[in-house]
Amino acid sequence: MQLRNMPADAVQNHWGYQLGVLHAALDRLDALHEEWLLTRDDLPAEARPGTPVFDDAEAEYHAESWSYLDDWAIHGSVLREINTAARHNSSPLAPSPTATAVPALGRTTSVRR
Repeated sequence: MQLRNMPADAVQNHWGYQLGVLHAALDRLDALHEEWLLTRDDLPAEARPGTPVFDDAEAEYHAESWSYLDDWAIHGSVLREINTAARHNSSPLAPSPTATAVPALGRTTSVRR
């Protein structure tokens, strides 16, 4: 949302690519997790953590996930870059902070006329 509302001259060309990589990695991680849950549920009843059958299946799930986690480690900082840029540009999603004076309790102010 922030990227869409930023002025074109504030947007870095590589951000779109990086967001695409993150989105694809997240989709794949979600799919792998669903596959793991199905695999885990299909394991024999005696397959518990610490048994070779369970540990091998879990290791395979983790091995398949690493490259997508690496994508997040490599490109995840783009989210912070976009947020920082949006906060430095006038954006309806990152409004400038405003200060409002609040009178202290128990004090009265006198006004000269």
